[in-house]
Amino acid sequence: MDITIHASFLPHDDPDASLAFYRDTLGFEVRMDVGYEGMRWLTVGPPDQPGTSIVLAPPAANPGITDNERRTVAEMMAKGTYAMLLLATTDLDGTFERVQASDAEVVQEPMEQPYGVRDCAFRDPAGNMIRIQELR
Repeated sequence: MDITIHASFLPHDDPDASLAFYRDTLGFEVRMDVGYEGMRWLTVGPPDQPGTSIVLAPPAANPGITDNERRTVAEMMAKGTYAMLLLATTDLDGTFERVQASDAEVVQEPMEQPYGVRDCAFRDPAGNMIRIQELR
């Protein structure tokens, strides 16, 4: 079987702030920027991985979600408990400094974890937890 990860979805509540974070801070390229009925979807990804993308989508876009669920999602996004993304880099300290210099909220500075990885953590503008692991 030949299966690859094509795209993964993360919610956003401010497309311009998300665009600035993923494009300007993380260096991802913008692959699509689509608006529909007052909502906006952004597709971004690492320039050297054209087959893998992150779709930044408004949580209200799901037609099956109730108003109560929408409120719960918004509350969880605000706390940083709704969605998470794990990225990797060979230069964790340099990446940390670059992201820290932006407006991203630092959750954890680079540290050696007891389970054998070195990583750091931020929250993106929508509150999503972004962990960055060092490739060794």
